[in-house]
Amino acid sequence: MDWPVLQLELTQNALMAGLCAGVTCGVVGVFVVTMHLSFLGVCIAHAAFAGALMGVWLGFDPLVGALVYSVGAAALIGPLADRGELSPDASIGIVFSFMLGLAFLFLGLTPGARTEALNLFWGSILTVRRHELILLAATMAAVVGLAALFFKEIQAVLCHRSVALAVGVSATLVFYGMLLATGVTIAVALRPIGGLLIYSLLLNPAAAAFRLTYSLKRMFVLAAVFGVASCWAGLAASWLWDLPAGAAIVITSCGVFALATAFSPKRKKARTRPEPHAAR
Repeated sequence: MDWPVLQLELTQNALMAGLCAGVTCGVVGVFVVTMHLSFLGVCIAHAAFAGALMGVWLGFDPLVGALVYSVGAAALIGPLADRGELSPDASIGIVFSFMLGLAFLFLGLTPGARTEALNLFWGSILTVRRHELILLAATMAAVVGLAALFFKEIQAVLCHRSVALAVGVSATLVFYGMLLATGVTIAVALRPIGGLLIYSLLLNPAAAAFRLTYSLKRMFVLAAVFGVASCWAGLAASWLWDLPAGAAIVITSCGVFALATAFSPKRKKARTRPEPHAAR
């Protein structure tokens, strides 16, 4: 079957961006889901958005601002959680409130119609530029490569960080590395997916994979597949029914999670688990 829309360069760029963003967000999302840091994605997404808005306001590349702010937020969260008496969630909440304030500040200071700021907010995968596509591909290669290279160390930290530290794994370095990977991923995917929607693509495919398997290795693979499937199916829905691409991608990822939950072997196991009084 001939699909003329697939011959367009913008379509091919959008599909490649969906591939790179889906794989990268899926892999990084496994860190977020398994370590119960779902609020982390919201925090860093707002940090990237604030940095990009500062770039729009001051007239430099928003991607540079997004990278600096998202990596900076990730670097702040780790020490706040490790060296203080605050839980990771509380540390994330503090950084989130600061970044949210900066985002509103830069948005208010931005002159004109704020069209570029709104594009960063909602995303624009159909107009992804060549250098953004190259950066997405490089980030995907780096994240997947590092996850494969340090899989055993990552698995140890995700299972139990204190035990991993006790047996000689550099748990703090691995944890900070995962935070850094999350920050970079969100920053480079900010313009194609959007600051408001990137959190869902980070969380939903990984959560769907978590519902379907107990194996961390299979979880990484499934999360990447679900991320790409969400992007491509969302793009197809956008083209067929003239829908906003970013919103269609996120709604599709929610549908993937719903299906994974409905057919989850963990759900069946929970149903057959004996009640506490029956086990006595």
